[in-house]
Amino acid sequence: MNFKKTGGCGRRSISHYRNALLLGCAAIVTLTPSRLLAQEAETSDTAIVLDTITVGGTRADDDRRSIVATQTSSGSKLPAAILDTPASVSVITAKEMQQRGVQSVEDALKYTAGVTTDYYGSDNRFDFFKIRGFDAHMYRDGLTLGRPFGGVREEVYAFERIEVLKGANSTVFGVADPGGAVNFVTKRPKNERFGEAYLTGGSFNRKEVGLDFGDNITPDGKFSFRVTGMVRDADDEYKHSRDDQQFFMGGLTWRPSDATSLTVVYDYLNRDGVPGSGGHPVGSDLNRRLFFGEPDFNYRGTDRSTVSVMFDHDFGSGLSFSSNARYSDTKTDFGYAYISATPTNGSTLVNRAFFGNDYSSEHFIADARLQYDATFNNIKSRTLAGVEYNDFLSSTDTYWGAAPSINWLNPIFTGPPVSLPLISSTKNDQKTKSVYLQQELTIAEKLIATVGLRNDWLDLKSTNRLTGRLSDDDVSEFTKRIGVTYKWTDQLATYASYAESAAPPTIGLEPERGEQFELGIKYQPDAFPGLFSAAIYDLSKTNITVTNPATLIQSTIGEVRVRGIDLEAKAELMNNISLTAAYSYLDAEIVDDGNAGNKGNRPSFVPRHTASLWLNYLWKGSGIRGDMTFGVGGRYTGSYYFNEANTASTGSNFVVDAAVSYKVRESTSLELNVSNLFDRKHVAYGGFGADWYNPGRRISATLRHTW
Repeated sequence: MNFKKTGGCGRRSISHYRNALLLGCAAIVTLTPSRLLAQEAETSDTAIVLDTITVGGTRADDDRRSIVATQTSSGSKLPAAILDTPASVSVITAKEMQQRGVQSVEDALKYTAGVTTDYYGSDNRFDFFKIRGFDAHMYRDGLTLGRPFGGVREEVYAFERIEVLKGANSTVFGVADPGGAVNFVTKRPKNERFGEAYLTGGSFNRKEVGLDFGDNITPDGKFSFRVTGMVRDADDEYKHSRDDQQFFMGGLTWRPSDATSLTVVYDYLNRDGVPGSGGHPVGSDLNRRLFFGEPDFNYRGTDRSTVSVMFDHDFGSGLSFSSNARYSDTKTDFGYAYISATPTNGSTLVNRAFFGNDYSSEHFIADARLQYDATFNNIKSRTLAGVEYNDFLSSTDTYWGAAPSINWLNPIFTGPPVSLPLISSTKNDQKTKSVYLQQELTIAEKLIATVGLRNDWLDLKSTNRLTGRLSDDDVSEFTKRIGVTYKWTDQLATYASYAESAAPPTIGLEPERGEQFELGIKYQPDAFPGLFSAAIYDLSKTNITVTNPATLIQSTIGEVRVRGIDLEAKAELMNNISLTAAYSYLDAEIVDDGNAGNKGNRPSFVPRHTASLWLNYLWKGSGIRGDMTFGVGGRYTGSYYFNEANTASTGSNFVVDAAVSYKVRESTSLELNVSNLFDRKHVAYGGFGADWYNPGRRISATLRHTW
């Protein structure tokens, strides 16, 4: 491990990618208006119509034009209307992400019922979020990416939408934690010419440029392409910080016939950041900008290349075939000096530690499925059978050791460690083979019954490279899901469901398992675009791995239970008003934790109440004044504990966000977004030697041009 670097693998080829993208974006913006004038002359006042998003081969929502989604493929592998799906599903569309100025996955999820974010404060190594009080897995186009903690921070500009499926449901995506699933839907080529380019500047020296455009390659539309990219050069809110990124994605679609489609997408992500300030002394209430790490050691680099392939074919007579596959090669490195303990004797010298990590992985995953649709009298049947193969190989080296103390009243940095003890070196090889079956019956257009069955076979191998010891295990997990929806009218439906989950196990231990009972109601009015939902659930996770404090031996005897309510509304009430509202109540309890002594306590980072509201108002233009849009949002998070012992906690907090946009011309807009408008500060994470504050106020201004 190189302890003298000031940045991770994200430093490679920064200037090359930045210059290429800047030139490309400038060329697009420069050349587009003349072509647009010709198009406008031909189309007069006709509105530009964009393609709808395709979900699992079925035409669905136009996520660029509406915050209200009506279709999903996350409730099951069968694409379906959200109203007909016996589960809680939330969708954050591209339009909603643009309105709120979303910069990360956590930003995107902040206004979603049942989701808790920002509980690690200024630590931005990963996307930290929980769903219904539990960890949740991330997916891309239905294929697993893994847990957010320890994973790669995804670039939201790569996605048309983000779908959130809440609660246990391993029959859909496979082994996963019971909290839920966050599924990213990749931008794909469209059968038309389109595009946008933007320039952004903002707080902490943020400079960003991006573009997203595509067209048909051939006049008959059989070949289409899409190019998406962005470059960011920025700092963060604390000194000695860095938040640089380069992202490129190119896609090609071939449509040899109306029944067949093949899409190949390549994307490259390079991040170079400093993932935190090292924390602040407990109870100090210092300025967020203060830095207590080491400028020459704190870094986080990511270098990832990914190829995705998506294929669909309709044989006719109700039979269709779909398949997608993804290969990714990922390298990350991480160095961190942080406050490990705050003295209680009045001293201003705080203890620190060094932590380092080098990680690499290769991941190949493929899914193939056959779907058969048929009608028998007044019964409609949809049957889906599929197989999945997942091959994941990773290597991890972890370093840790004491660092020199630092005076928090007069910090003097000492530099990176000359050497740091290697405390862990492992190589993991996990292969998973899965088969699944899903059946849906719709009776008289009123009653919809769904059943899902899945079995996953996991072949696990782990090599301790310090001792040479090989550990292995074979696990077979069967999960099921049953749901019933009754449509009282075309706009109103109620549902009941039971679902199970199984988390990826630790070698030698039983997998952690979850099960959920849920009742819900959904309303989708005809009078305006909108979706209103309410759900009540009982979700439990058993076989939780706990460590006996006396023997330090791990066993799977723990259990956590969450009973809760989710309320959510997304609506475009009139031509000029839209809203997103959410409320969640979580009654969480540690039911069993062996001999740790925390039985009856609340799990860490699980607030009892969360609520949010975002309102958008469009002021139509008049004369030379263009349209103006005003947005304001509020997010409330109740108090939560930092540990299972419930000895340290944070208070409740309320944060306000705002946005304003102005149409400079029909295809050009100026957008201003502010997160944490009043710069409210609270301790988001702590109880372990240091405090980490929630993110402070961020302001960004974006000039966006579309065609």
